[in-house]
Amino acid sequence: MAALSCSAADLSPFLGGDTNATAAAAYICGRFDAVSNKFIDTAFAVDTTYLLFSAYLVFAMQLGFAMLCAGSVRAKNTMNIMLTNVIDAAAGGLFYYLFGFAFAFGTPSNGFIGRHFFGLKRFPSASFDYSYFLYQWCFAIAAAGITSGSIAERTQFVAYLIYSSFLTGFVYPVVSHWFWSSDGWASAARVNSLLFGSGVIDFAGSGVVHMVGGIAGLWGALIEGPRIGRFDHNGKPVPLRGHNGTLVVLGTFLLWFGWYGFNAGSFLNILKAYGESGSFYGQWSAVGRTAVTTTLAGSTAALTTLFGKRLLVDHWNLTDVCNGLLGGFAAITSGCSVVDPWAAIICGFVAAWVLIGLNVLAEKFNYDDPLEAAQLHAGCGAWGIIFTGLFAKKQYVNEIYTGLPGRPYGLLMGGGLRLIAAHVVQILVVAGWVSATMGTLFAMLHKLKLLRISHEDEAAGMDVTSHGGYAYHDDDDDDRTKKSGIMMRMVAEQTATTRSPYQLPV
Repeated sequence: MAALSCSAADLSPFLGGDTNATAAAAYICGRFDAVSNKFIDTAFAVDTTYLLFSAYLVFAMQLGFAMLCAGSVRAKNTMNIMLTNVIDAAAGGLFYYLFGFAFAFGTPSNGFIGRHFFGLKRFPSASFDYSYFLYQWCFAIAAAGITSGSIAERTQFVAYLIYSSFLTGFVYPVVSHWFWSSDGWASAARVNSLLFGSGVIDFAGSGVVHMVGGIAGLWGALIEGPRIGRFDHNGKPVPLRGHNGTLVVLGTFLLWFGWYGFNAGSFLNILKAYGESGSFYGQWSAVGRTAVTTTLAGSTAALTTLFGKRLLVDHWNLTDVCNGLLGGFAAITSGCSVVDPWAAIICGFVAAWVLIGLNVLAEKFNYDDPLEAAQLHAGCGAWGIIFTGLFAKKQYVNEIYTGLPGRPYGLLMGGGLRLIAAHVVQILVVAGWVSATMGTLFAMLHKLKLLRISHEDEAAGMDVTSHGGYAYHDDDDDDRTKKSGIMMRMVAEQTATTRSPYQLPV
């Protein structure tokens, strides 16, 4: 908020121009400046409070991820998957503090990677306050949480620690620097030399967050292979259903709630007028519109998935609908602020079919992702990036991305090819970067035998073999533990005579 100024020399003639008038003018201007400074303080406080509240909403998504993951896996792996979600947040907090934020937003820097603010040195500054760090950290751990779902029920715990630290401390920050930092080579916030004269409009991270987490999970799941029993000896899929639909729904609604902070909060401030002050229309209106487009995209995707799957499998499936809803959210995240509500409905409708189609392909190629995370976040995220390049509206683009008259906007809205060309580049470079870094990391962990648990431990369940007991306790715990030991011996015997350990029954 710009400071209002008062000059005693300019005011004095209006008060008579004598000595007393000069003193009166100085007094009035002094009081005026004090009031003006209070308005500035209030503006900072309002915007900071808005950003902190948005950060709290995004952080609540970690609980949503944990519940969704817990309900989507079998009961014998519940404690394991919930613990990995806790570790994603904790390890991400430390490594994003030490390295991640600096790599992402350490300006001034080059177009590839930041180089200041390691360990939040020289914080706060005129550019960044602690609230901004907290908000960006919540995004970083969201990307790590996405990956954990893809490799659930078969991954060594040490592998979670390693990949989560690497993803939040280096891989994700570099991508966010490219597209969100004012120095990033493809950022729409650059002041000059924009990619295709436009830069990438990935407002809240369909590519930066969802594609990064989804592609990382894709490589982890591919390198590990499917869970035991997921496909039979003929390669046909065998359902390994999650154990608790209640947790799936709870996690879905928590994620829905947090997504309002994820998308609408990405404005970073709310007290900003568009044009003349005193109007009912300003950034606060854009924030509301963003919440509406988010709602409509997710709702449309949920309903499309409901009826689409009903036609394909002849029943109403709870988990599919929840995943469809989240797929719509992942898709709208890129363009949520620059499209009209009617366009968000198109986004959600197509996102649902993208998810359904990718799930069909996953089963065809014996790809196993317990949370459908790669299909949902990488696939629907990529569609969201294309969608923004097609439907971004000129008025909204110019209001939010100021400083460049005539900035390109959506192809189908008359804005030409430059924006969608930049977005195609984003999809390619994100896929390439994450594949090169996280794919290599997962391959190294696999080679060092640090990635996948043993077949015996997988059959028995990771809770009892890695975490000292089950997530659910009752009076029959001792009997269950004995049965687990018997099961482990049976699996060991079967493994010796079975062609592929990943095709054993569970």
